[in-house]
Amino acid sequence: MKIAVIDDFQDAVRQLDCFQLLHGHEVKVFTNSARGAGQLAIRLAPFDALVLIRERTALSRQVLARLPNLRLISQTGKVSGHIDVSAATERGIAIAEGIGSPVAPAELTWALIMAASRRLVPYANNFRDGLWQTASINPVLNGVGRSLRGRTLAIWGYGNIGRLVAGYGRAFGMRVLVWGSAAGRAAAESDGYEAAASREALFGEADVLSLHLRLGDATRAIVTAQDLARMKHDALLVNTSRAELLQEGALEAALRAGRPGMAAIDVYESEPAAPDHPLLKIPTVLATPHLGYVEQDSYETYFRAAFENIVNYAAGKPTGILNPEALGKRP
Repeated sequence: MKIAVIDDFQDAVRQLDCFQLLHGHEVKVFTNSARGAGQLAIRLAPFDALVLIRERTALSRQVLARLPNLRLISQTGKVSGHIDVSAATERGIAIAEGIGSPVAPAELTWALIMAASRRLVPYANNFRDGLWQTASINPVLNGVGRSLRGRTLAIWGYGNIGRLVAGYGRAFGMRVLVWGSAAGRAAAESDGYEAAASREALFGEADVLSLHLRLGDATRAIVTAQDLARMKHDALLVNTSRAELLQEGALEAALRAGRPGMAAIDVYESEPAAPDHPLLKIPTVLATPHLGYVEQDSYETYFRAAFENIVNYAAGKPTGILNPEALGKRP
């Protein structure tokens, strides 16, 4: 098969052990993103199979209609709205879903919480510039960091990642407060954590608030300006899930208003995020370039499953197919 792996910004896929699974196939790895639907369609038109790295590229009906050779989309992880599944099915394009792990994004979440709380990045950067124990040359921002023990970690969304982050909070001596679905709150209480009395209480009582919700119609823009305004002036909001969980522009406005006092962000509405993104201009924001799952072990897990699905499809034994009705529609 002629296979394209797209959006491998770090050219990491060819270095993975599991890349050998595609031996014998013709594989092209793209390390940059195509600009616009037209360019994307031209780039991908020759290929029989595509490997998508999470949601880095959207495959719309318009794009799929211009891919005459495409028979299989092999998704790393799960499909989450970036592929027009109906259009793919109509055209006989099978979509194979893979697996993932909550470990790397949970660990990144905790790294961001610790780094932001202790102001490690500005301290380190200023130290390189000859400034000793200086978080900022702005006197208003040049305070000391703070520890986590005894403070309240609020978690919205008690799934696999939220559960791990709650465990880290417990290990660091924090009070863990959980909000989410009724089933999620019940699971958290069963694990020995406290369910928030209300959504308002979650935001109002948090010293650190971490979002761990799936993005969907029900959760898009679910975090409002009113929610953020309830947070303490020295609270930290962490988002390693999806940028679209927050109302557009609400976080920037809230930070400038001083509630919450800080944010640690790994996700953006459009990625790669532009260098002039508003959050990058706010000194109380620790911003990372969507590194949640970008880690060696996670990549091996994600891509091994995606490559195995390709190998199985090529052998006539498709696995992980999201839309089995697409199978057999094309010769």
